[in-house]
Amino acid sequence: MRPTSALVAAGALVSGASAAENYLGFNSGATFADRSAKFKKDWIAEFKTAQGLENAPGKFNAVRLYTNIQAYSESNPIEAFDAAVETNTKILLGIWTSGTDSIDKEITALKKAIDKHGEKFTKLVIGMSIGSEDLYRDSETGVKNEAGIGAGPDVVVKFINQFKKEVADTDLKDVPIGHVDTWDAWTNSTNKAVIDAVDWVGVDEYPYYEGGKGNDIKNSGTLFDRAFNAVKGAVGDKPIWVTETGWPATGPNWDQAEASVKNAKYYWDEIGCRQLFNKVPTFWYNLRDSNPDNKMKFAITENLSTSPLFDLTCPTKFDTPTSTPSTGAPSSTGVSGPTSSATGGPGSSDGNGTNAGAQTGSEDSSEDPADSGAYVGKSLSAAAVVSLAFVAGVFTLF
Repeated sequence: MRPTSALVAAGALVSGASAAENYLGFNSGATFADRSAKFKKDWIAEFKTAQGLENAPGKFNAVRLYTNIQAYSESNPIEAFDAAVETNTKILLGIWTSGTDSIDKEITALKKAIDKHGEKFTKLVIGMSIGSEDLYRDSETGVKNEAGIGAGPDVVVKFINQFKKEVADTDLKDVPIGHVDTWDAWTNSTNKAVIDAVDWVGVDEYPYYEGGKGNDIKNSGTLFDRAFNAVKGAVGDKPIWVTETGWPATGPNWDQAEASVKNAKYYWDEIGCRQLFNKVPTFWYNLRDSNPDNKMKFAITENLSTSPLFDLTCPTKFDTPTSTPSTGAPSSTGVSGPTSSATGGPGSSDGNGTNAGAQTGSEDSSEDPADSGAYVGKSLSAAAVVSLAFVAGVFTLF
């Protein structure tokens, strides 16, 4: 997961997503906060809560997954697929591509699901994300922040091409393919090959972690818009999906950003209601927390209650002004964008959705986020890395 910003007029946001239905959903990892596996009944509970949220500004009937593989298995399909079929939940598929030279087991699991469910499954698939924040982790900023092993654009494109070939004779042959990454990964011109290879661009944006840039909650809308606008300028007419965004309800402060239910509600209104919901395909972070390494908790419900922590009703007036896209400050890549680089956020996950890129740097009170450019939270302890590598089972992540 990761922070971002960019003031794009509502019309500009809509045009960026014009090629896709404006899905509403949440992210969902393959494990719980204790890293135990989720099974069908657990996803059914999530999906039913999402679809039944009180005062929601639309039906949250989509889910973003990070892998096709059931946790702790070799190549069995993730049981979220069974739950999606039963609850008619749309699926943004995910394949983990960092720290691995093969996606064969991911594809095997996916084909098993096609064989098992047929059209009942494939008709629910709205897209495939090949990778998640790989380009960020492979960048200078990601290396500096000890974000873990990433993958360069050549690797991501290789896996995109392999996926297309593997599904060419299946009902998923026409599924739109994308890649999910942080806003400054998309504005980095060295990653243009990935932009050219995808049908849509997935962006993880977290103004909460924009340390050193005035990340008070009241400025979150402007920060979000500014980064979104930078991505829009970099990817041209490619549809943009917001694959992760949110504000924590509890946890330590991050520079000027304060975690609170009140602020989570404000963020829901200013970013979700004003710019995203029913305008841009949006996967909020999050319905239920599953990252044990992040002290910031983003869940909007407790115990999957359909009564959220705050009222989801959208207001009719907003604090953040709407303006035409700004030129921004020139970036080192030649693409207009925010002046300081941003990093990933708490939603980054390993191949089984266990948040391998978890934000843990904030737990060190000696770290000043204002000095980090954005935030240094994607590093993991050696013990956590070993644990996550075990959970992934199939993947060697680091």
